Amino acid sequence: MPIESKTTARGPGRCLLCAVFLLGFIAVAGLAVSIVTLAKQMKDKDNDVTPSAVTLNQGQHMMASPASTIPVPDPRTEAVVACYPERNYNRSECEKKGCKWLVSNHARVPSCVFDNTAGYVIDHNYTHSASEHSFILKRAGIASMYGMEVRQQIKVTVTMNGDNMLRIHFAANNSWEIPDEALSMNTPTGSGIKQYDVKFVTSPIFGVVVTRKSTKAVIFDTSVPGLIFTDQFVQISTRLPSENLYGFGEHQHRRFKHDMNWRTWPIFTRDVAPVDEGINMYGAHPVYMNLEEDSKATMVFLKNSHGMDVVLQPDPFPAITYKVLGGSLDFYLFLGPSPQQAVQQYTEAIGRPMMPPYWSLGFHLCRWGYQNVSEVENVVNRNILAGIPQDVQWGDIDFMYKKFVFTVDKQTFKGLPEFVDYLHSIGKKYVIIADPGIGNDPKIVADASVNSPGYSMYEDGRKANIYVKKYDGQTDFEGEVWPGRTVFPDFTHPNTSTWYARWIDYFRNKENVSFDGLWIDMNEPASFSFDDENLPPSMGCRKNKWNNPPFMPHILEGDTGDLYRKTVCMDAKQHWGDHYKVHSLYGHSHALATYAALKKVMPSKRPFIVTRSSFPGTSQYSAHWLGDNQSQWRQLPWSIVGTHSHYICFEIGADICGFYFETNYELCLRWMQVGAFYPFSRNHNARTGDDGHFFRDQDPASWDEAFVGITRHILLIRYKLLPYYYTLFHEAHINGKTVARPLMFEFPEDENTWNIDRQFLIGPAFMVSPVLEQNKTTVDGYFPKGRWFSYYDGEEVGHSGAINTLDAPLSIINLHLRGGHIIPVQEPSNSTVYSRQRDFGLAVNFDAEFRADGHLFWDDGESPDTFNRGNYLMVHFNATKGERLSITVIHDGYPEARSLKVGMIELYGFISLPGEVYVDGKRLRTNQVRFKFHIVQIVDLNITLASNHTLTWTVY
Repeated sequence: MPIESKTTARGPGRCLLCAVFLLGFIAVAGLAVSIVTLAKQMKDKDNDVTPSAVTLNQGQHMMASPASTIPVPDPRTEAVVACYPERNYNRSECEKKGCKWLVSNHARVPSCVFDNTAGYVIDHNYTHSASEHSFILKRAGIASMYGMEVRQQIKVTVTMNGDNMLRIHFAANNSWEIPDEALSMNTPTGSGIKQYDVKFVTSPIFGVVVTRKSTKAVIFDTSVPGLIFTDQFVQISTRLPSENLYGFGEHQHRRFKHDMNWRTWPIFTRDVAPVDEGINMYGAHPVYMNLEEDSKATMVFLKNSHGMDVVLQPDPFPAITYKVLGGSLDFYLFLGPSPQQAVQQYTEAIGRPMMPPYWSLGFHLCRWGYQNVSEVENVVNRNILAGIPQDVQWGDIDFMYKKFVFTVDKQTFKGLPEFVDYLHSIGKKYVIIADPGIGNDPKIVADASVNSPGYSMYEDGRKANIYVKKYDGQTDFEGEVWPGRTVFPDFTHPNTSTWYARWIDYFRNKENVSFDGLWIDMNEPASFSFDDENLPPSMGCRKNKWNNPPFMPHILEGDTGDLYRKTVCMDAKQHWGDHYKVHSLYGHSHALATYAALKKVMPSKRPFIVTRSSFPGTSQYSAHWLGDNQSQWRQLPWSIVGTHSHYICFEIGADICGFYFETNYELCLRWMQVGAFYPFSRNHNARTGDDGHFFRDQDPASWDEAFVGITRHILLIRYKLLPYYYTLFHEAHINGKTVARPLMFEFPEDENTWNIDRQFLIGPAFMVSPVLEQNKTTVDGYFPKGRWFSYYDGEEVGHSGAINTLDAPLSIINLHLRGGHIIPVQEPSNSTVYSRQRDFGLAVNFDAEFRADGHLFWDDGESPDTFNRGNYLMVHFNATKGERLSITVIHDGYPEARSLKVGMIELYGFISLPGEVYVDGKRLRTNQVRFKFHIVQIVDLNITLASNHTLTWTVY
C-alpha cells in the first residue's frame, strides 16, 4: 500500500528560531496528508457445500444462513488440507485413498486434499446450558492416518468464559492434558454480555464457527475437512478472517506479520542458535493474533505442549492447520477487540508477567569465556572509568568447577565472592548461570567435592529421587552437557524446588557468592549425546513410537525420523508425564521451580530469572532473552521482530552486538543504540568460535572514545526513562499491558502500521526509529496521526500519518515523544542504586488539544508483592488546555518516596515561552522558565514527588 512519504532531513539541535517553528506548526496544522489505502472486501470462507447448522446465541437456537462462495483466481474453492502428505500421490492413488484431487499448477498448493466429508459428525449426547455446550462426535470418512487408527469417538466442549473469552476443547478418551500445576487457566466472570456468537455446523461434517457479534466477522471456523484424532497425530484446521497473522514461536521470524503462502512453522523446543527463520527454537508458543480487516484483533492459544506443525495458507481462503503429536485440542479465544486488549485478556488467563526488580531494568554485561575473576573485574572497572552506566555483571559457566552448577573454581575464580561483594559496594548486581544438567561422572563428582567441600548436589538429588527417569521409570536418564555425563532434574516433580533451594543456599552461604539472580540456560532441555553408536547403553535412545513417531513435524533434523535430536529421549519419564508430552514444558517447569526456590532462599527479594526456553505462562516467573544470535547486520532488525513476536514475554531482549562471530564498530554501535531500549538490555558475546578464533571484546569501554561517548549518552537516556519503564512493567504485572510494542498495538485502525517492524514503541508514548542497515545516515520513520516531538530538541515532526526521512548520523538514534502523554523521568546515574535517589522530572507532550496525561508507580524496587501490600506510591499527572498541570497522589504507601523531589518539567509542543508560571500559587522567577531548542523547561522546582501540586501559566 502506498504511504505518503515526506522528507524532513533534520537532526537534534536544528531549527532554533521560534518564528520558523511557528510557521512550520501553522503549515502542518493545515496540511491534509493523503494516504492511499487498498480497500479489501471481506470474503466468505465457507465450504462450497451449504451446511446445515445450529446457531447458539447465549443458549438460543437458530438456523444459520447459507454461505456463498466468491469466485477467485485460485485453484482452491475453499480452504484445503493435504491428505496423506507423507508422500506424493498421483490422482489415481489419491482417489483410492478416499481423498479429493485438486488440479493445480501452484507449487505449494497440495494436489491431494481431504474432501468435505472427512472429519467427524455429531453422534449423540448433545448437551447445552447458557455457558457450555458439548457433543459426542463420531468418525466420518477417515479410518486411519500414518498407520494409526483414527479414533471412533471424540468429545467437543465449548465453554463461554466471560465476555471476550471462549474455550473450545476437542478430546478423545484419555487424551493427555497439560496439568493445572503447569498452567492453570484463569477465567474471567464478565458482565454476561458476550462479544461473540457460536454456531455449530452439523453437515456434511461438524465444525465450530465463532463470529464477532459487533461485525458478524467469522473469526474461528473449524468446519474445514480433515479433523483427525489418533494416538500420536491430531489435526484440525480453522479459517481466518484475514491474512493479518502474527505470533507463533519460537522462531527467528524475519518479519512480524506472517507470510501466509503455505509456510510451515514447527513448534518444539530445541537448543539451536537463531541463524535463520523456519526452524524450531528454544521456546514453544502455539498462540497467534489475527487482525481483521476492520482492525479488530483476536488471539488464539492452543494449550498443548506436544510437538507440532502449524501450516498457513493464504488468501482468498486464509487458514491454519495444526498437526500435533498428541493430546487434546484445547483452544482459548480472546476477542480484544484491540490488540492490546487481546493481550491483556490472554495474560489474564495464563497469568500476568512477574514484576521485575528495578535494578534489572539497568544495563547488563556478560561474556562466555572470561578466563579468571581478574579479567571480569577489569571489564567492570574500565566501563566505570568510561562513565558507562551498568547495573549488572553476569557470570557464564566459566566460573564453575568443571562446569558443575553451584560451584566456584577455586583456582581461576578464587576471588569471586570478594568481587561480588565489591560489586554490591558500588551499587551493582551479579547474576550467575545455572544450567539444568547435573554432572554425575564419579571422578569429577569426587574432585568437585574436594574443590567445594560439602558439595554433593548429584548425590542429594539421587537420594531425593528427583531426576528424569529412563523408559523403565526407575533408572536415572543420562545425557551429556557441559559437565560431561549428566542427569536432568525433573522440575515437574513436587520435591525438586526444595532440593534446588538447598543448593542455591549452598552456593550463597558455603561458596559465599551472594548473587542476585539466576540465568537458566540449556533448558529445552539440551543434551549433546543422544544416539551415538559409541555411547554406553545407559545413554542411547531406543527406536520406538515415542522417539520415532509415525508423524514427524518439520523440526530441525526431523528428516532423520528422530524426535530426540540434541535432547532427552522421548520415552523418558517425568512426574507430569512422558517426556514426549512434556518436552516443551521443561524450560517452563525449570523457571517455575527456580522461582519457588529463590523465594525460599531470598524471601525479602523479588526473584530475578532469565530463561532461554519458555512456554505460555513462563513470564509469571522469568524474563527471556532471544538466545545465541550472531553479529550480523541481518540479525539486527530480527531482534525487534523477536521482541514483538514474544509479546507474551515482557522483560525481553537480544544479545546486543550479537553473541557469535566478531562484531564490528558500526554494527555494534547501532546495536547498542537499539538495545539500549530493549525491555531487557544486555551486551553478551562468546570469546571464541568453533575454530578457536578469538572474537574481540565488545563491551562499550573496549572501543574508542567516540564509541564510548555515544554509548554513554544513549544509556543515560535509558536510565533517565527508567521510571517510565518501571511504571509500564507495573501495568504489565497488574493489567497485562505490553512494555515494548509494535506500532500496530497503539494504532490498529491505521492499516499502514500493520506491517511495521523496523520501529517500535516503549509503552504508548516513546517511539524508537533506529538505523538497521550498514552505511546509512538517514532512516525512514512512519508517524501515525497525531503530534510527535523529537526527544532531543522538541522539534515537531512535520508530517504525521506519513513517512518522514530523518537524519541519522552514526551518533544518533531517532527517538520521539507522542503528544497527549506525560512521561516520568529521573536524573540518571551510573547505576539505579544512585539514580533512584536523584530528582524526578516530567516530559509533558501536548496533543493537538494541548492535553496530556500520565502516571508513575514507585516502590522500593525489590520487595515482593508491594502492590497488593499497599507499599507503593502512585502519582497521576494531567495537563489541560495548555495552561495547567496537576500532580495528584493516588496512593501514598511508600514513605521513603516523600524525600524525593521533582526538579524539572519539560513542555513539548509549545511555540513560545509561557508567561507567568505559578507552582501551588507561588510565582516562579523568570530565570526558572527557559527554552532549550523547542522545549520549554521549568527548572529548579524542588517540589516533593509524594505531594499534590498544581502548576499554572499564562499563554501569550
